Amino acid sequence: MLTPFRRRALRATAVLAATVGVAALAGCSGSQGATTLDTKAKVEIEVWSGQADAAQKVIVGLAKEFEKEHPNVTINLSPGASSTDQLLQKLSAGFAGDQYPDMSYAFGSWAGQLEDSGRTLDISADVKKPEVKWDEFTAAARGTAQPTGKKVIGFPAVVDNIGLLYNKTLFDKAGLAYPTADWTWDDFRTAAKKLTDEANHIYGYGYSVSGSEETTWQYWPHLWQNGGAILNDDATKAEFASPAGDDALSFLRSMAVDDKSVYLDQTDVKFGQLFVNDRIGMITSGPWQLSDLKTGGTKYGVVPLPGTNGDHQTVSGPDIWALFDHHDKNRAYWATQFAQWLTSAEQDERFNVAIGNLPLRSSEASSEAVAKEAAEYPGYEVFVANSANVKQTRPTTKGYAALSVAVGKSISQVLQGEGEPKAALEQAAKTADAALAKDK
Repeated sequence: MLTPFRRRALRATAVLAATVGVAALAGCSGSQGATTLDTKAKVEIEVWSGQADAAQKVIVGLAKEFEKEHPNVTINLSPGASSTDQLLQKLSAGFAGDQYPDMSYAFGSWAGQLEDSGRTLDISADVKKPEVKWDEFTAAARGTAQPTGKKVIGFPAVVDNIGLLYNKTLFDKAGLAYPTADWTWDDFRTAAKKLTDEANHIYGYGYSVSGSEETTWQYWPHLWQNGGAILNDDATKAEFASPAGDDALSFLRSMAVDDKSVYLDQTDVKFGQLFVNDRIGMITSGPWQLSDLKTGGTKYGVVPLPGTNGDHQTVSGPDIWALFDHHDKNRAYWATQFAQWLTSAEQDERFNVAIGNLPLRSSEASSEAVAKEAAEYPGYEVFVANSANVKQTRPTTKGYAALSVAVGKSISQVLQGEGEPKAALEQAAKTADAALAKDK
């Protein structure tokens, strides 16, 4: 397997989104291009891939194939920046100077800011065409590409989700049956207590208390499964400080403070390392973890997240191929066509699946490419199937940056015994509402 170009959904954390503004600009970029579509006219499009190393080589090869199929099209492909994290700043500068691409990889957390720039294409009509098969993408992926609900600004680029990984060595040592897809949160808590051996520094579960998006996004499935919501319907007010939110955080607190069965990780990464080394019995993580588990020789299994009343919802952090408007019908057409082609099932199996990411489309679940990946990395197929449990979209509004930080801070304090869930969430909601108000 090629090295995945994206290790986890939170590389574009809310903090990053908060620190780099994308200028909102009206009017045209540069000179007016083609005003009527001519699909045979020679055209050049600029694409920023956000990739490096093996992943960049794969996408370069795919772009050359597309050019061969369409000789009138030239794709000027580059990573766009020295790292994917820096693409947002590069795009912002490009918008200000009328030097931006036709298509760029973008972390999902940037989607709202990109739309707010006034530079994105609206491909809402295109994705309604039957040949696009838009419904094959998860609801979260579609929602991320449509950040305000007003227009679709690109195609999904990467999808993921989190499940429950369990360490078979520690379960066997404790004489416990392995988790199943029907597990409840009570089953989960009971097992975590039995797995914990404080004297030998072994914990039943690991959770990040860094206050980052790692802390925040692992809380959202608990909230959703309890019937709660992050924001109200028009994304103007926080709703997580609710009875559902209180119950969800109280549950995690009971494990961390009362049971003392949770390893509280200040770093975001150490809990994964301890799981690999048979020091933590369970973690919630995604397919990016599988390579480390194989390298470490860990005996493990994967199941969907424990559920509440049969609800096993998970969270996803999709990224997108954002499309930008140069007021040129030909460039817009071919950028859209390339993005659609690149994210088709046939190409996606050769790109995302080949480099260890989950397939973008539901139609790929039974493909040979997915079967090959699952044979090499057991549990991969569970994450593929777990896409069906991705029901809701993590917000992409600009205010989500501050919201995530506030919620992460509250969770961290509560799990370390420094506050009560209800009061902590209410304080976070005040901070979030102030940030959301700035978006209006």
